Amino acid sequence: MKKTLNNFIKFLFVLILVSSCQEDDLSFGDIAAPTELEVTAEIVGVTPETPNGDGTGIVNITATAKGAMTYQFKFSDGTQSEATPSGKLKKQFTSPGVHTYVITAIAYGSGGSPTTKSIDVTVYSSFSDPETLQKLTGGASKTWYWFAAKQGHLGVGPNDTTPNGFIPQYYAAPPFDKSSGAAACFYQESLVFTKTGENELKYKLNTNGSIFFNATFNSVGGSTAPDDQCLAYDTSQEFNVNLMPTNSNVPADQTTGTSMSLNGATMGYYIGTTMTYEIMKITDTELYVRAVMEGNPALAWYHIFTTKTIAEQQNTGGGDDDFTDLVWSDEFDTDGAPDASKWTYDIGTGDNGWGNNEQQYYRAENAVVEGGSLKITAKAESFGGKDYTSARLKTEGLYDFTYGRVEIRAKLPSGSGTWPALWMLGANYQTNAWPACGEIDIMEHVGNDQDHVLGTLHLPGNSGGDGISAGTTVTGASTDFHVYELIWSATKITWKVDGVEFHSYNNTASTPFNADFFMIMNVAMGGNLGGPIAPGFVSSTMEVDYIKVFQ
Repeated sequence: MKKTLNNFIKFLFVLILVSSCQEDDLSFGDIAAPTELEVTAEIVGVTPETPNGDGTGIVNITATAKGAMTYQFKFSDGTQSEATPSGKLKKQFTSPGVHTYVITAIAYGSGGSPTTKSIDVTVYSSFSDPETLQKLTGGASKTWYWFAAKQGHLGVGPNDTTPNGFIPQYYAAPPFDKSSGAAACFYQESLVFTKTGENELKYKLNTNGSIFFNATFNSVGGSTAPDDQCLAYDTSQEFNVNLMPTNSNVPADQTTGTSMSLNGATMGYYIGTTMTYEIMKITDTELYVRAVMEGNPALAWYHIFTTKTIAEQQNTGGGDDDFTDLVWSDEFDTDGAPDASKWTYDIGTGDNGWGNNEQQYYRAENAVVEGGSLKITAKAESFGGKDYTSARLKTEGLYDFTYGRVEIRAKLPSGSGTWPALWMLGANYQTNAWPACGEIDIMEHVGNDQDHVLGTLHLPGNSGGDGISAGTTVTGASTDFHVYELIWSATKITWKVDGVEFHSYNNTASTPFNADFFMIMNVAMGGNLGGPIAPGFVSSTMEVDYIKVFQ
């Protein structure tokens, strides 16, 4: 009995000991705020001559505290950082001039208990971009919409030095591609930029209560679906915007050099909230940006916006008023050879007379700039096994583009057998053989049908003599200069001469005419369209006063 009692007492002792240990476990991890929080700020470029920094506005901040698990920083310019376990942050202040900012460091301890401390820092920033600020806001407030009518208004490509232009390599959304289904909310979004001070800017995203999520971030919207989709998201907040110098590997001719941080906001397609959007191009009516995807720095997402509402884009489909910015031109003002930075040549006889049974040999010598115009001369002379020579100039590898308005002021050659053309070819023709690459003939004229010009499209099912074509009479085509014009958008292609329309085509996403094309100017002799060459033909010249591209 005594032994049994002793065992029972031992059991009670062990039970009390275990219970005590369990109580100790419950107390482990009690809320404990960090202590001895210290904050320092090192302004980059401080010297006796530049006591507030070198003008970059960069400050290296360090916070330390006992018992801290992570840190966050908030700033009096309305911005804040993400959590940083190291307590170190590089912050760039961008308001022009010398300004004093309050830096508040928050150290979080076990259980999330915070300790805060603030310091002042006076920093000089020389960065200013009033032009971008003006264009974003119109000087007050401006609303932007997805440029749904434009190829590549949403797209993704490699984050490298590849010269993508504004059409990214991996994916470029066709016109109005996100009009329904899982993306139905997409085109209901609008972005409002408001100027609130001389160099101050705010941003707000307006939606129907949902935004379009990249599938990687669907969990933020409460979904586990594997595809991009519209998910509920609160966009009621207005955010401060900081304009800053860009820091990317984009070629210099494809960026404005200015980026903007929306300080936690997204530009309508959710690819993270710590995004900095680089402004690649901005006009009064168009905005092109790119952002490196959060968590995947190998990818860059591209967005294109316009001041036209979705309804306006659907109703107009692009037109003269959309293409007012001169982006490329040649006025042919310098005598000599054509500008080698803009033009290269096709040389020789091509395959089967360039595929059309043409009778000329193309030479660079037959093209010259003289007296303010480019002169391409077809001659009756034996060279390279042919009885005629001429020239064919092109912008391939030097300049190509998608959509725009092309104006060419030209005086055409005459004589039976001459076949001048001002036209465009799909830039991917080497991997996407004609007619799959597409061809746009802005103007063709044949001497055997004097003063009658054609505008034509070639594509699968409509190639060769079955091209989609229309013609018009141009009196004095070979004695006077006339303006040949092409207006090319995602929804319509229009041909004009001297401002008068003579042909149009309703473009769709399924045609080849939603990708880059380059320009060609040539004078052929004979061939399938040129027809018989006059026995007494000596020479004739096409003169081009200028060529201009507007977007």
